[in-house]
Amino acid sequence: MSAYKSDFLNVLESRGFIHQVSEPEALDALSAKGPITGYIGFDCTAPSLHVGSLLPIMMLHWMQQTGHKPIALMGGGTTRVGDPSGKDESRKILTDADIAENLAGIHRVFDRFLKFGTGKTDATMVNNNDWLAPLNYIDFLRDVGKHFSVNRMLSFDSVKMRLERQHELSFLEFNYMILQAYDFVELHKRHGCILQMGGSDQWGNIVNGIDLGRRMANAQLFALTSPLLTTSAGAKMGKTAAGAVWLNADRLSAYDYWQFWRNTEDADVERFLKLFTVMPLDEIKKLAALQGQEINEAKKILATEATALVHGRTAADAASETARKTFEEGAIAGDLPTLEISRAEFESGAPVLGLFVKAGLVASNGEARRQIKGGGLRVNDVAVSDEKMALAPKDLTPEGVVKLSMGRKRHVLLKPV
Repeated sequence: MSAYKSDFLNVLESRGFIHQVSEPEALDALSAKGPITGYIGFDCTAPSLHVGSLLPIMMLHWMQQTGHKPIALMGGGTTRVGDPSGKDESRKILTDADIAENLAGIHRVFDRFLKFGTGKTDATMVNNNDWLAPLNYIDFLRDVGKHFSVNRMLSFDSVKMRLERQHELSFLEFNYMILQAYDFVELHKRHGCILQMGGSDQWGNIVNGIDLGRRMANAQLFALTSPLLTTSAGAKMGKTAAGAVWLNADRLSAYDYWQFWRNTEDADVERFLKLFTVMPLDEIKKLAALQGQEINEAKKILATEATALVHGRTAADAASETARKTFEEGAIAGDLPTLEISRAEFESGAPVLGLFVKAGLVASNGEARRQIKGGGLRVNDVAVSDEKMALAPKDLTPEGVVKLSMGRKRHVLLKPV
């Protein structure tokens, strides 16, 4: 039973989103009284966010659902600098055009989770480049820099880890936490924002912003962080052997996204249903009670509900049906992900190792060889035993495709065109 009075903190608490809150009683009282405004920052380093960003997106979703105003802050300015948190090396510098293109791709994901508009609790997307680009460096140092102690900045985990590992931390990146703190102050000034949320590794950065808001504007600001998400096996959320689990359909198909959730470990099913679906908690409790083979039914529901949020209900149901046909009927489902190769390349004999890499089923030829040794790769449901095997027209099924499989759950159709 949650101790919170506000729907907002109640929902976040009961679904497992809360790690730490600054001044929880005061934030709870304000949230219970009326709409508050809160934000989370997202940098624009790629044209799509990946599953690692889904937890903060869900926090903004629930914030709006419980009657408050969420701000998705796009780091058009800070993307030029790079956040050192949890990273061993500097981020590559992107052009303004790259950043603008990435921002447009990211907006498409947010449209699935938030209602944007001009109403009291409608979401807003803001770009910190609006206030960071025109900054006069000398004025900024004088007005903002004076509030920061280098001794304290050196004590933050994001900086300390890089220094301890003797990895270079550029002066540019060292500035990141000052810019992030300044974002909070600007959002308070421009939008009345009083809450910043983020992963638990952001706690120090957010507290910096609270402190700066007090010093510069005598404002009472709040921090709320979520647990850093790992699977029960200790792996980082959102990475697979084939790479990042992207949220945009042009980077990862709805079917592959569905399969990612279907492959959830038994111990994570209840937690992921709470965090990554909008299903009522009593329904989740019933699914979490399933044992043995029945837990697979809960995983299919998790996969379909999580996919529906990102790709829409129709695509989620189609992915679920494709999986059913493929595994239960052994059929070749036409809506499996498809890799097209030139007919000329195919007819001259296409090496199987390279095709599995191209299809995204393995990351490298070396990994393909290891999978072959363990019987993990199959062509048309037959295990590949020869790593020098080449595919040719004789391997085409009656449907005119070749089915490449890794394990029992990941399939791509190869189509000569």
